[in-house]
Amino acid sequence: MAGVTLKKPKKSYKILSTPIKNNNFTIIGGEYRSRKFSFPDVDTLRPSPNKVRETLFNWLQFETQGRTFLDLFSGSGALSFEALSRGAKQVISIEKDTQAFCFLEHNKHLLKTNNLTLVKQDAFVFLDKKPITPFDCVLLDPPFNKNYLPEALKLIAKNDFVADGGKIYIESEFKITLDFLTVNLPKKVKINKQKKSSTVHYCLIQL
Repeated sequence: MAGVTLKKPKKSYKILSTPIKNNNFTIIGGEYRSRKFSFPDVDTLRPSPNKVRETLFNWLQFETQGRTFLDLFSGSGALSFEALSRGAKQVISIEKDTQAFCFLEHNKHLLKTNNLTLVKQDAFVFLDKKPITPFDCVLLDPPFNKNYLPEALKLIAKNDFVADGGKIYIESEFKITLDFLTVNLPKKVKINKQKKSSTVHYCLIQL
């Protein structure tokens, strides 16, 4: 399995018994298509919009089946579950917020999948140690307006989290440029695809 040696959380978190507002997302394609999942009311939690997720996995149409994914800042888990639905071999999802992690556990239980590993940890702590095996794709969708992207990219490059020829997907509140990537990702890189939907900029880059 790709990733660092993982330890199971010492404590199991129970799902809240009542739904929170109308917080939910629906899987767009693949094995779990049309399955709906809920997520908690957490300030920094911002699931990728349906249109954005659909575009991303169209970009990855032939690069999801049997591949390994690392979902940093997993939040609602929308990207993780979409990758699983489309045949990912292994997805590791990182989330530090207790309530969000609780919902991730619950939703994983609903799917009854062994291909998803949940890690309750700060993403930067996770990135500070080299993985056993690099990932085919890293999903990088941090909370907006926190300036998390530069440090995350530097650690991803420093500790070789992406396999040769692998991809990094980025969502951000600003347009990602080659200049930005050159400063924060000291490896040869190209922007394969890039779009904007409302206030969300998103792109797929390749090492």
